[in-house]
Parts: sequence; structure tokens; C-alpha cells
Amino acid sequence: MPKYLLSLLFLCLTSTMWSQSQQEKLEQRKAQIQKEIRENEKMLKSVRSKEKSAMNVFLIQKNKIRLKENLIHTTEKQTRLLANDMYLNQLKINKLNRELKVLKEDYAKKIVNSYKSRSEQSRAMFILSSENFLQAYKRVQYLKQYTSFRKSQGIEINAKSTELVRYNEKLKLQKIAKQKLLAENQKERETLVKEKQEQEKLVNQIKKDKNRIVSEIRKKQRESRTIDAQINRLIREAIAEANRKAAAERAKAAALAAAEKSSKSSSKSSTTKEVKEVKETVSRASVSSSRIEMTPADKVLADNFRANRGNLPWPVEKGFISLGYGDQPHPIYNTLVVHNSGLEITTNDGANARAVFGGEVASVMVLSPVNKAVMIQHGDYFTIYQNLSTVNVSKGDKVGIKQNLGRIRTSGDTGKTVIKFLLLQNTTYMNPQGWLAN
Repeated sequence: MPKYLLSLLFLCLTSTMWSQSQQEKLEQRKAQIQKEIRENEKMLKSVRSKEKSAMNVFLIQKNKIRLKENLIHTTEKQTRLLANDMYLNQLKINKLNRELKVLKEDYAKKIVNSYKSRSEQSRAMFILSSENFLQAYKRVQYLKQYTSFRKSQGIEINAKSTELVRYNEKLKLQKIAKQKLLAENQKERETLVKEKQEQEKLVNQIKKDKNRIVSEIRKKQRESRTIDAQINRLIREAIAEANRKAAAERAKAAALAAAEKSSKSSSKSSTTKEVKEVKETVSRASVSSSRIEMTPADKVLADNFRANRGNLPWPVEKGFISLGYGDQPHPIYNTLVVHNSGLEITTNDGANARAVFGGEVASVMVLSPVNKAVMIQHGDYFTIYQNLSTVNVSKGDKVGIKQNLGRIRTSGDTGKTVIKFLLLQNTTYMNPQGWLAN
């Protein structure tokens, strides 16, 4: 029985600690979502003041609805967790009440018995009526133990009464917290209904202008393909240049080794000839433009980059993904497929792009008079930060994680501030979303 009680106590304590930990995590998550909603609302207000079409408002509004739904879901989790905790506390209160009832009844009986035999004469007679000394000794010990037990019972009753008051207070506060969460959730649900109604109006407004929007999307897709082709060419050039450097380093090392080997021979002309042959052999070797031949240092960097998959910081401090990676249906016209070679992240006006990992600037690209891009090499991985108005780095610069690369351009037509972030391993495009921290 004691083992069972200890196990039950341990289980209750573990459950309480886990519940508190989960509540803290959910509260942090809720605070983060609320912060994102506030930032989203600022962004929405800014875009609405400059917007010429409803499409961009729709995308930001869509993200706001998603955040609201996440907030409601998080609050519901908190409520369920709190309800479970309240149930466990109520069980503890019921158990304490039962234990206190038994203790008080037993204590009352002992007080009555003690009252009846309270005189010193009756206690003396109880001891003196013993048949022998051993029995008298045992009776003395019994009276001491009885007095001690009665005292411990009183202490236990006080302790359990105090614990009962504490649990009742805790339950009272939990009930207030639960009511607050329910009220918050109801309020968020009401605002969500309004947001969705507003979104429906935007959809209807956009559908009226279908031909123009479809034409704009196709135009942007053509521009995107042209820029992708330009980036592909620049990446291949960067790979070829890196491989030429690596080949030159190998040629130098091989020539030095040949010179050292030949210096031991007596013929100087033979030494010069061998060094020349080594250099010509290395220079004739084909230089790949599709795969980097990594040095040991490059391999370490690439391994570190790969090890941080899922934990890389975002290329902006604040923002949300407004267009995902790959082929995907248009958010309103499902039959229209939109292709994206990276992630488009909408952020605040005046925001800066930042490096997601340490590396070397392989190229600073001018894709159009108003669109610049920075390409950073991380071993055989490349990250590209596109749609910058100004750039703070130059080719060959070493950059650190979260280093400012330049300011992201805000479109004069739409009022949107969007960075396009690409990730490649050699010339193979990858989905950046799985690499970034949640």
C-alpha cells in the first residue's frame, strides 16, 4: 500500500510539473502569435494606403486569418490543459476532505477518551495495577506513544487543512483563468468571422478583375523565368570560378612537390621540365560548372550548413511566406499554376536582408535597374537574397550569420516589401522552407 501511495504521489507531481511546463510553452507561443498578428496588421495598414489592386491585400489578410486560427487553436489547448489540471486538483481536494474527515473523527474520539482518563490518579492506577514491572514499563510507554500519536494527529490535521486551503485557492484562480481564456477565445472567434467576411469581399473584388490579374501573373512568371535563367548562368560561373581556383591551388601544390622531388636530383633542366609538365597537366583538366570540387575547408562549411537544416534563421527579422516553393495553385484561381524557384517572404517597409549562415559572397548581381541580389557560398551550398534596392557587401567578402546584406526593395506599384530567398546545392534548387527555423 505505501508503494502504491508513493507511486500515485509521484504521478501527480509529475503531471503537475508537466502541465505547468506545457502552459508556459503555450503562453509563450500565444504571445508570439499575438506579436505576429500586430506586425501583420501594421503591414496590412501600410499596404492598403499604397495598394492599387486587392490581390496583395488578400495575401496579407490571408496570413492574418491563419495567425488568428493558430491563436484560437493555442488558446483551446491552454483551456484543455487547464481543465485537466483543475480536474486533478479537484481530485486532490476530495481526497484531502475524506482524509481530514477520518482524522478529525479519530482525533475527536481520542480527545474524549483522554478527557475521561485525564486525572493523574487514573493514569497512576493504570500503571500500578500492572502484574509485573515489564507490564508497568509497557503501559508507561503506551501512554507516551498515545500522547505523541495524538499530537502528531493534530499536526497532520493542521497540515492537511492548510494544504486544502491552498488547493482551494489554486482551483479558484484556475477557474478565473479558464473563464478569461474562454472569453478571449470567443472574442477571437468573433473577429475571425469578420476577417473571413472581409476576405470574401476581397475575393469577389479580385474575381471581377480576373483577366487583368491573370495577365499580370503571367507577365511576372515570364520575368521570374528570365531572372532564374540569369541566376543559373551566374551560379555556373561562380562554380567554374571556384573550381578554377581550386585547380590552381592543386597545380601550385603539385608543382612545389615536383620541384622538391626533383631538387634532390643533379639535373636542373630535368627539374624545370617536370614542373612544367605538372602545370600543363592540371591546366588541361576540365573545369566543371555544375558541381563544386570542394577543399577540406569547404567540406567543413558544407557539413555545418547541412547540420543546421531546420534551424537556420529567416533571411528577414520579421515577415511571412506569401508565396511558397515550387508549382502551386493560385490562392484564388485554382486552375492557374504559379511556379516559384524559392520563397517569397513579405516583410515591413525598410526591412533588411540578412545572411542565414556564415560564408563567402560569391556574387553581387544586378538583375534589373531596381532589383539586386546577393549570392553567398557555403561549401557546395548557395543562398540567394533577391529583390534588394541597396547592397552592403561585395564579392569575396566573408559574412557571418544574420549579417545585414542590404535593404529590401518596396514596390512602388503594390506597396509590398518582398524578398525572394533561394537555396541551391550546386545547381540543384531546394525548398528553403524546410531549412528555416519554425
